Amino acid sequence: MGLTGIAAAPLPAHRDRWEQRLLADPALLGELASIVGGPFHVLFPERVVRAVREFRAAFEAAGVTGAIYYGKKANKAACVARACARAGAGIDVASTGELVGALAQGVRGSELMVTGPAKSDELLWLAARHGALIAVDALDELDRLPAATDGAPPPRILLRVLPTGSTSRFGLTEVELDEAHARLAGLEGRVRWEGLSFHLSGYDAEQRAEFAHELLDRLATVAASGHRARTLSIGGGFGVDYVPADAWAEFTAAAGPHWFHGEAEPGSYYPYHFPEPGAAMLTAILRHRGLAERLIATGTVLAVEPGRALLDRAGCTVFRVQGRKTRHSGGEPYDLLTVDGTSLSLSEQWFDSEYLPDPAVWPPRSGVRTPTSVGAATCLDSDLLSRRRVPLPRRADPGDLLVYPNTAGYQMDSNESAFHDLPVPPKIVLTEHAGALRWRLDSAPT
Repeated sequence: MGLTGIAAAPLPAHRDRWEQRLLADPALLGELASIVGGPFHVLFPERVVRAVREFRAAFEAAGVTGAIYYGKKANKAACVARACARAGAGIDVASTGELVGALAQGVRGSELMVTGPAKSDELLWLAARHGALIAVDALDELDRLPAATDGAPPPRILLRVLPTGSTSRFGLTEVELDEAHARLAGLEGRVRWEGLSFHLSGYDAEQRAEFAHELLDRLATVAASGHRARTLSIGGGFGVDYVPADAWAEFTAAAGPHWFHGEAEPGSYYPYHFPEPGAAMLTAILRHRGLAERLIATGTVLAVEPGRALLDRAGCTVFRVQGRKTRHSGGEPYDLLTVDGTSLSLSEQWFDSEYLPDPAVWPPRSGVRTPTSVGAATCLDSDLLSRRRVPLPRRADPGDLLVYPNTAGYQMDSNESAFHDLPVPPKIVLTEHAGALRWRLDSAPT
């Protein structure tokens, strides 16, 4: 079966050396699949350490005092939190479970930022008790803080600002922000106001820098009233570069229903090629209109809350092929595989899209490129891991493994459930010792 016009353009993923070694190993993936007996995720936490260091280097190169908080919702694996602790990064949490989990992996309370709407009194008390920075989302939350944190040290807070023109349900409007400043005067000694925070949708560096300038203006204004808040958090949204520029250009130029099973193309795509990803995007933000110089001059700490960007190339997801059918489109044949998991483990489905970087078929061997769509082991017709017809390098047989690359950032577990009583895929942690790859379960002691 040859590659035909019904096959999607290839989208080969950037792969780190650890993943190349894993795919080239003649036995390790097969052994793991046999031990687990179902789909599983693989994580390489040393890659997270490297990403934290890249963000820190961007701050240092600009001469800016920066704070890095990993957005824990992007991946809840214990090994990721431990990697952040090792690298000296903080963690952004939004529940008591996330907070306790971060502490258990060695992240200090003062290195935590607590975000999210309408936080429970329990979360507020625990955050204050451990000296975490709390992003206040609403006026009533500010009013509840003194009572909710009674017996704990005065809570450290940021005020979360609703960006200009945004319809988000999160953050304080201009009117609410003015009211919050007024109320803070009556809370002196009971609450420590340390600055402002915001989150923007999308991945526009200049837009983040411009709003940072706007909030620096506000901090300067309130400083004249005696407030000395010196932290500004610009949130997350740091892009990830999954595939090469030429492959992404070829795909987006010609994509259409003719490349998808059922001729149903998703409504949107994540920008899988990103020219200035991660720490490079931070550098672009700092350079825009002299933001770095202004932060330095005002003694302001710039905080960032990357999730996906700290997990770039830090993991992959593995499924076993259980069955294969032949289907046709326009008279052309293609394969329709069923694997032993669900699309809930590739949660780009959450965004009315699908996860596009091409999976690898393992074990590697010669063959003919084959257009292939991939379905899940559920009774839902819509449950497809790859609706597009991926140009696999050879035909996949039952028993083979499909390895989806770079899935650590959100894809792994934000949507997972034991639907059909299927087991939730476990996380396998890979480390390197004496030149060899070693593995353990994420829940095992480190």
